[in-house]
Amino acid sequence: MWSVCLVCLTTFTFAESQQSGDVRLRGSGLSNAGRVEIYYGGQWGTVCDDSWDINDARVVCRQLGYAAASKFRGNAFYGQGTGRIWMDQVGCTGREFALSQCRFDGWGVQDCAHTEDAGVVCSGVSSNLPDIIRLVGGASSSEGRVEIRHNGQWGTVCDDRWDINDAHVVCQQLGYSGALSFKVGAFHGQGSGPIWMDEVHCRGTESALNRCSFANWGVQDCTHREDAGVVCNSPTHRPRWITTHAPKPTKRSVRLVGGSSNEGRVEVYYRGQWGTVCDHQWNLDNAHVVCRQLGYSGASHYKDSAYYGQGSGPIWMDEVHCSGNEAALSSCRFLGWGIEDCSH
Repeated sequence: MWSVCLVCLTTFTFAESQQSGDVRLRGSGLSNAGRVEIYYGGQWGTVCDDSWDINDARVVCRQLGYAAASKFRGNAFYGQGTGRIWMDQVGCTGREFALSQCRFDGWGVQDCAHTEDAGVVCSGVSSNLPDIIRLVGGASSSEGRVEIRHNGQWGTVCDDRWDINDAHVVCQQLGYSGALSFKVGAFHGQGSGPIWMDEVHCRGTESALNRCSFANWGVQDCTHREDAGVVCNSPTHRPRWITTHAPKPTKRSVRLVGGSSNEGRVEVYYRGQWGTVCDHQWNLDNAHVVCRQLGYSGASHYKDSAYYGQGSGPIWMDEVHCSGNEAALSSCRFLGWGIEDCSH
């Protein structure tokens, strides 16, 4: 509930897998139960059971496509893992879509042994869970190429049969009141990776795009020249953990205040005014993105609780979650501009 701060490095090499944050279950012989392992920094590692509870288990199970968690486990119930212990003191609310979105001490920051590896038991497989969607490549956060995350990977939607009803569902899922128009022919640029959906046909009343009729996940005869897009109209509300993409973020869109040239309170520029960033969910991945946006090679550590003094004016961003690969802080997931429950 405070402004966030960080320290940037002048010499640092950052490399991360495209699948950072993926989770898997091991050690039980069952697909729905096991030791929780998470992928980060190019390798799988475990999660310490300090503070581990049913809310954390719910998030893991949701990320894996299950409807619920029936049990959480500690003390290496499913056997001891090997390698890194990536997460400790995990504190999920239970509403997050991925374990990496929860509060924790920082990647690899822990005082545990593998005798404390955490586990879960999931239940109620559901293929009808809403997938996260985002708009990419538009001139503002309310328009862009439609991308949907399925099986832990972002992909696009083919424009075969794409129409205004499909666009309405996308925009309403993102918290807008509807769509102004739909776009075809990669109007907002060609995406990359899988084309997850084709032959989409929505009535316009569905609560999520994946609840519309479509061919099936990954079943398509398209290229990225056919990526679908939308233009949404006035926002009504924004759900947690949507991804927004601000137009043309630059080095000048973020600054450090209250420290030396390479450290300080993070401030971002939006709608002609500088404001701060709340420290909810703030971690080293977020700090890496800020530092690289400012021209540094990475971050050495991050600070919270107004370490560099309290800012003033708007608190522009809250619940920020970066994978660490983004080119700008505004390309990370957050609640929406000015939507927060923080103080300076």
